[in-house]
Amino acid sequence: MKEMPLDQKEQLLFLLKARFEKNMDRHKGMEWTNVQAKLETNTEKLWSLNEMEQTGGEPDVVNYDENTDEYIFYDCSAESPKGRRSVCYDREALESRKKHKPENSAMDMAVSMGIEILTEEEYRELQKLGNFDLKTSSWVQTPDNIRKLGGAIFCDRRYDTVFMYHNGADSYYGARGFRGSLKV
Repeated sequence: MKEMPLDQKEQLLFLLKARFEKNMDRHKGMEWTNVQAKLETNTEKLWSLNEMEQTGGEPDVVNYDENTDEYIFYDCSAESPKGRRSVCYDREALESRKKHKPENSAMDMAVSMGIEILTEEEYRELQKLGNFDLKTSSWVQTPDNIRKLGGAIFCDRRYDTVFMYHNGADSYYGARGFRGSLKV
């Protein structure tokens, strides 16, 4: 089980509460006390939120699933999280590169952090909450049929429009990372 020292947990909860209160438009009708109660009983999820924070994601609550009684966090940083850029899409893509391999892949990083990469649909939902990735782009979960052919998809926002594009899954750029989600 992944644990954090008590003082680090308290710092993270303070930061998440401040972000929650500053961005009430992202979670209308939700109360921080309910979110905090969930977080305090899910230390592994709190660890994952800390990983999101440490890599520049600025996680915040964006939804609540009544069926599963879970709060949904997305990375809400203005640009693709800085600590998760310059990565190819997945392990297969990383291993297929002969030269100039990136240090990691988006999918491997997400698994190690205990989070999911946003789907295209989730990415579009995030963009309804603000203007994200105006200068960067973010890998999103790629359908199997595209991935089997060597491709992967990513999204960004340009010209006040959310675009989805494709690239070779083994490509990586300093301005492309990934955004994650976490259910608590």
